[in-house]
Formats: sequence, C-alpha cells, structure tokens
Amino acid sequence: MIKMAGRIVCLGIESTAHTFGVGIVKSDGSVLSNVASVYKTKKGWGIIPKDAAEHHKRVKKDVLKKALCKAKLKLEDIDIVSFSQGPGLPLSLRVGMDFVKELSSKTNKPVYGVNHCIAHIEIGMLKTKSKDPVTLYVSGGNTQVIAFTGGRYRCFGETMDIAIGNALDMFARKVGMDYPGGPKIERFAKKGKYVELPYVVKGMDTSFTGIVSEAVRKFKQGAKIEDLCFSLQETCFAMLTEITERALAHTGKDEVLLTGGVAANGRLQQMLKTMCKDRGARFFVVPKEFAGDNGSMIAWTGILSAMSGQMPVSLDKTDIKPRWRTDELDIMWR
Repeated sequence: MIKMAGRIVCLGIESTAHTFGVGIVKSDGSVLSNVASVYKTKKGWGIIPKDAAEHHKRVKKDVLKKALCKAKLKLEDIDIVSFSQGPGLPLSLRVGMDFVKELSSKTNKPVYGVNHCIAHIEIGMLKTKSKDPVTLYVSGGNTQVIAFTGGRYRCFGETMDIAIGNALDMFARKVGMDYPGGPKIERFAKKGKYVELPYVVKGMDTSFTGIVSEAVRKFKQGAKIEDLCFSLQETCFAMLTEITERALAHTGKDEVLLTGGVAANGRLQQMLKTMCKDRGARFFVVPKEFAGDNGSMIAWTGILSAMSGQMPVSLDKTDIKPRWRTDELDIMWR
C-alpha cells in the first residue's frame, strides 16, 4: 500500500494490442505525458500478433524515453509503475509485462497490474468529470455496456462475436480500404444513403458478423461504397444506442459515457447524445487523445489502485491475463 503523504506519480505501460504506450500521471489527475507508437501492417490487413509484439520490443525504450522527457522527469522520480495485464493479445501483453519487470529490477518501484477495459472507463471519467455513468465501451477488441454496481463494473450487454471496431475494420479490408477502417468508413458514410442490413440485438447483446457479411455481399453485387458505409454505421450504432438506453433505464442512472477507440466516431456520438437528451441524461465523450489505447489510462488506474490500498503485484509470481473480464475485479476505489 502506498502512503498518501503527498503526490503520487505513476508511469503506466499499455501493450494490449497494436499500441505500445507510456503515460505519466499525477495523483491529482494531471497527465504529464502520453506517448505512443502504433503498429501497422504495410498491406493494411490488421494486427499480426507476432509482428505487433516485435514492434513493441523495438519501440519500448524510445517511447519510454520520450514520455519521461516530455514529463521532465527521470525514472527515479516515478513513485509507482502500472501495466496493462489484460485482456489483450498474449504476445503484446507479455512485452509490456517483461518491460515492467526490467524497469522494476532497476528501480524497485511498486508495480500494479491494470485491467485494460476498466482503464478506459476510468480515464473517461477523469477527463469528463462524469460520476456514475452507464459506459458504452467500444474498440477494436471490445464492445460492452458497463455500469458500476455491487462493488464491480458489471457488463449489462456485449458483443456475442466480434467487437464493433473489428467489424468496421473487417468490412474495410474486404472492400479494399487500408487499416484502420473506421475513420475511412465515417468519411464515406457522409455521402451515402441507407440500404437494408440485418439488425441483430438479442436481449442486451449484439452480433456484428452477419451484418458485415451482408454488407460485403451487397458490395460485390454493385452497391455503392458510400451507401454501404452509411448503412453499416447507422445499423450498428443504432444497435449500440438501443442497448445503452436499456441499461440506462435498468440501472436508473442519469449519465452515459462513451469511451474506447470507436468513441471518436462523430455519428455514434450524435446518436447517443440524442438518446440521452430524450431521456434527460447527461452525455460524456472521452477526449480523442484518450479514446484509443494509451499509457495514461493505465497510469491513472494504477494510481487509483494504489490509493485504494490495493497491494502491488509480486512480479515473480504474476502473469498476463489475456481473457481478464471487466466484471471479474473488485473495485476498491469506489
């Protein structure tokens, strides 16, 4: 447990998928630096896990150096270190954990393992000053509607197959767009008209693979790319808005937070904002800098863990958690 005799400065390392990031954050919530290097394939075909891990190994020291330089700190000035322990790609996660072990052996700083999904929520709450939201967490690897109750973040709805970010990227790849596909789809969608696609909501859960398959089929039959991009967004985002509204009604909360990499999409923001206005709820969007994977969210969640009395991990006994669910962790700081 960290003694709260002043400020805490935490260095956070993010390495769950395509991004290797280092963030440095103070216990008052100020972000001193947020530096990242993103792995991309030359042919634009998404993440190749082995190559992503090699990318992380190549850039880790340079990213750390830049983060420390921007924060105007030395490694000795850091009080605690945190890292993304899961969920994520095993090879990428292990690069981050091994780097933390290397740093810890040099500095003997306490280390905290962080749940990547929860970190997305916490950085969103910090930056928007939301208090107790229903969170729609949408990224390349995750799609969940989450709310805090009973001492944990609970998943009220989630994807039954692929995440929304992955769905957008999959469609983009199949129609010849470069990775990442989401921003390109958003641009094309502004000039499109609606064509019918499957709408798949089952209770509080969603499914995207059939929608993507149908959109690709229509593309091969000659449908305009602008129309398909528009329709894909409208359909998938309407599904996400529906299950978020249901969670809002079920929990009785009056805030919605949009976070994760896909949170940067303007059309999704617009749909949720309209829904919240109709329900008398406040709507918050994580700033774009902190929407995608980043080290600052890992650092901030490490600080919350330390301040709540959570014990540091024992690095000789700890391991990565590639399938670590959002709802498996007791939240001691709330």
